[in-house]
Amino acid sequence: MGKVSLADKMRMQTLREQGYGAKAIVAAYPLKNWNLSSVKKICKRVDATGSAAERKAGSGRAKSARSVTNIERDTEELICCQEGSSGQHLSTCDIAAELDISHRSVQRIAKKDLHLNPFRQVPEQVLNAGTKQKRLERATVLLRRLKIRDGFGWRVFLWQGTTPLC
Repeated sequence: MGKVSLADKMRMQTLREQGYGAKAIVAAYPLKNWNLSSVKKICKRVDATGSAAERKAGSGRAKSARSVTNIERDTEELICCQEGSSGQHLSTCDIAAELDISHRSVQRIAKKDLHLNPFRQVPEQVLNAGTKQKRLERATVLLRRLKIRDGFGWRVFLWQGTTPLC
């Protein structure tokens, strides 16, 4: 038997709330081939939490790197040292080394917990009217060099290395 689907869990929850036991739930749906121990576990979860799909609070793997204390320390490191001082900032690897957690955890904290969108500013090229005109002229010259007239009209051939891309 594979995993029990969410719809089946909800069906079991409804039957459990109506007072059915695990054996009665299995007997009600003989074509499903549910394992009795699986149905018992789901019934136990319904009794404990009131839902077949939700887990108990605190269950699962505990967060270690993205704990509240690490988030607070990261906030200090990421925000305080970045404000108003160009070139005087710490990278995520530097912060990770200071806090003794992985740099990927620092990136996750910055993005998911602090809602920062890290990016690198790249200076853009200034395009004035003269450079736009020069680009247009050079592009038309290049296009004329790549065009070949055949019986069907003009065709543009592009090359990769020494082989044409038709």
